[in-house]
Amino acid sequence: MDQHFIVLLTYVRPLEDVDIYLQGHRDFLQKYYKSGHLIVSGPQIPRTGGLIMMRAQSLAEVESIMAEDPFTKNKVATIQVIQFRASDFAEDFAKVMA
Repeated sequence: MDQHFIVLLTYVRPLEDVDIYLQGHRDFLQKYYKSGHLIVSGPQIPRTGGLIMMRAQSLAEVESIMAEDPFTKNKVATIQVIQFRASDFAEDFAKVMA
């Protein structure tokens, strides 16, 4: 059974350094949207990092996936992973959480 996770990315380098890896990060996201792992993602406001909501079999799988992200590989961002159990959600969100 899939489990759900929030991944909080925090930039630890200036935005000029982050932007060097932005296209690679976007390509990484698309790969995992296509695989069905990612549910939603986007930058924080103000732009100090980002958020990814995803599904995976385990925390180890999330960590393995995130190790591929150019932001983490190139040490321009750190991550915090929060596992959660969705106990309630909007009716039109139900199929996304399945």
